[in-house]
This record gives sequence, C-alpha cells and structure tokens, in this order.
Amino acid sequence: MTRLSSTLAAALLAVLVAPVEGQRPARDTLRLADLQAAAAGADPRQRQIDLQRSVSALRLRNFAAERLPSLTIEGMGQYQSDVTTIPIRLPNVSVPTPPHDTYDARLVAQLRLLDPSLDARRGVERAQLAESEARVRTSVYGIRAEVNEAFFSAALMQARAGELAAVMADLEAQLRVAQARVREGTALASEAAMLQAELLRRRQDLDELRVNRGASLAVLATLTGRTLAPTDTLILPDLGRAVALARDSGSRARPEYEQFARTRERLKHQERVIVAGSRPRMSAFARTGYAKPGLNFLSDRFDSYWLTGVQFQWTPWSWGSSERERETLALQQEIVTSDEQAFTAGMRREVERLLADVDRLESALRTDDEIIALRERIERETRRRFAESVITAAEYVDRRNDVLASRLARATHEVELAQARARYLTTIGWELR
Repeated sequence: MTRLSSTLAAALLAVLVAPVEGQRPARDTLRLADLQAAAAGADPRQRQIDLQRSVSALRLRNFAAERLPSLTIEGMGQYQSDVTTIPIRLPNVSVPTPPHDTYDARLVAQLRLLDPSLDARRGVERAQLAESEARVRTSVYGIRAEVNEAFFSAALMQARAGELAAVMADLEAQLRVAQARVREGTALASEAAMLQAELLRRRQDLDELRVNRGASLAVLATLTGRTLAPTDTLILPDLGRAVALARDSGSRARPEYEQFARTRERLKHQERVIVAGSRPRMSAFARTGYAKPGLNFLSDRFDSYWLTGVQFQWTPWSWGSSERERETLALQQEIVTSDEQAFTAGMRREVERLLADVDRLESALRTDDEIIALRERIERETRRRFAESVITAAEYVDRRNDVLASRLARATHEVELAQARARYLTTIGWELR
C-alpha cells in the first residue's frame, strides 16, 4: 500500500472512533484485566462485605457482654388465700402467722463462671461471616463474563473497522484513477460509478461498526463506572502462555470453591455448639431486695435482705435431640459435597468446550494466513491488470472484496481466540494479567 493509501486508511479508521462534535476526549488504551478489576470494584454488592463485617462485630460484642455480670430488677406483689400456720397453742406464747399479702422488690446479679457454648457460638459467627464474604465474592465474580462479552464485542468491531479502513483507502485511490481516465476518455463513466458505489457501501458498513462499538463501550462504562471515550483503543490480551500453564494446573481458583469450604467450616462450628450445649454450666448470683416479709417468712414487716450463691446446670439427657441435630448437620455436609461435585462437573464440561474452541481458532488463524497470502497475490495481479485497463472495475472490486473477506475472517478469528482464552481462564478462576 502506498504512503497516501496508508494515510487515508488512518483517517478513515478515525471516523469510527470520532467523538461528538465539540468534544475532544483524550485517546486511551483499554485492557481487559483493568476493566474486570474496575467492574468488580464498582459492583454495589462489594459494599455488602463491609456491612456484614459490621453486623458480625456487633454480634461478637454481644457474646463478649455475656461474660459480664447481668443485672435484673424485679418486683412482685401478691395476696394468697392461705398461709402456713403452726397448729399448736401454748399458754402465754403467741405463735406468729405469716401475712397473706407479700411484696418483694429486688436487684438480681448473675455472672457466668462456666459456659462451654460461648466460644463455640463465637466460632459459628466468624464462620458465618467468612461464608457470607465468600458468597459475595462468588456473586461479584460473575460480572467478569459480562465484561468479557462487551469488551470482545467492541474489540471485534474495532478490528473489522481497521480492515474496512484499509480497503476504503485503496478504493479512494482507485476511484481517483478511474475518474482521471473518464475525464481523459479512456474509460467509461460506469467504471468510476462502480468504485464509488462500493466505497459508499463500505462507508455504510463502517457507520454500522461505529454504532455497535459505541454500544459495547457504553455497556463497559456502565459495568466499570468509568468514562470511556469513543477514541479509546481496546488492546487484545495475550493469553496464550497463561492458557498453556493453566491446562496442566488443575486449578480450583473459582470463588465457589472457597464458598463450599466456608460452608463446611460453618457446619463444623455448629456441631461444636451442639456438643457444648450438653456440657455443664455454672454461674454465680447475688440478690438484694426489700420485701414483706424478708428472709424471715414469719415476719409481717418490710425488711431488707441479701443472698448470694453458685448455680449449676447440666442436661445430660436430651431425648436424642442433640444426636438428631448432629445428623442434620451431617446431611447438610453431604448436600454441600454434592453441590461442589455438580459445579466441578459442569465447569469441566465448559472447560473442554472452550479448549476445543481455542484449538480450533489457533488452527483457523494459521489457515487464514495462508488464504490471505494467496488472495493478496491474486489481488496484486488484478491491480496491475486494472491499472493497464485490461479488466473492469467490477472485476477488481471482486478480487479486492475477496482479500477483505479473508482479512475480516482473520480479524474475527483473532478476536474470537482471545475471547475463548479469556473465557477459559475466567471459567477456571485465573486472574487475567
């Protein structure tokens, strides 16, 4: 291609990414790994991690407060129909009779001395937090597929536009030659008209690519929370080496596996709570109050009182409820295992399909190079014959379109190969670099 044709190709490509009139955004390069990271960071669900940590911290503070003394204020007033009496009469001796109405206002303090379930319940809370965070990361991870789809859609439009721009630059050059011949009377006007019609058709194609690329960039901007300019250039990631390494790694880097592990950990801690609930508990208590009667139940006067002691509690027999709860947790463990196995099987099927696509596209690119070389050789011969007025413009356009079709096929296969590699690495959980 001549220097003039190269200049025209660059100018036509700029049409695809031309900004709106009055705007001159800076040209930037967009990389898939950066866009994936930006989309994950902009996802509103990321905020749930901080919220869940705050909730868990409050619950752990409540657990810590259980080790502190608890204070309770109680009050009671009652009238009973009968009271305890001593059915003995002695001369000159008055046996007191308890009052029928009794009142009691008291302050009760209790301090846990031994509670095996407290540490176990704290462990459950921490395990639940880890599981919740893993669940959020799993849900956010899915946004990578959306970023991949929009990125490679825009990249494909960009690659096709580059090939169209080169063809349009060549058509512009040949159109000027044909128009000069028409003016000189050595060619029919239809020759120039044929080239001009083909040029207009390619401009239509370029306009369509511009609209589609803009739509994909708009999706990327929404996903990432970034302002993307029409002049930004998408850089296809070079993932061939990463795919080769990943094929032999047997990676389990998907966040779903972390979620499965955290769910198992939470179930183990819940089992510890069940075990701890069957162990003895001990607490100290103290009570002070003002009552009628006080501790002397035969008195009929208000009196202050206090008492203190130690309370012991143990439930060695629960009629099998603890065993059934532990069996329930064991069944839930099996459910988690079956979910993990199903996920692994589904991912393995998807990986096999994607690797087959990668192999197919790598082979297709090698064939594309051979086809392009042959088409370009034919096109060069056709160009010389057209310059010598041996063939018509229609014949030249046909051969030029053959080159365009082969180049568009290669550009499409190149983008599809990068997309298949990115999908494979995303499917197995590898971070793109």
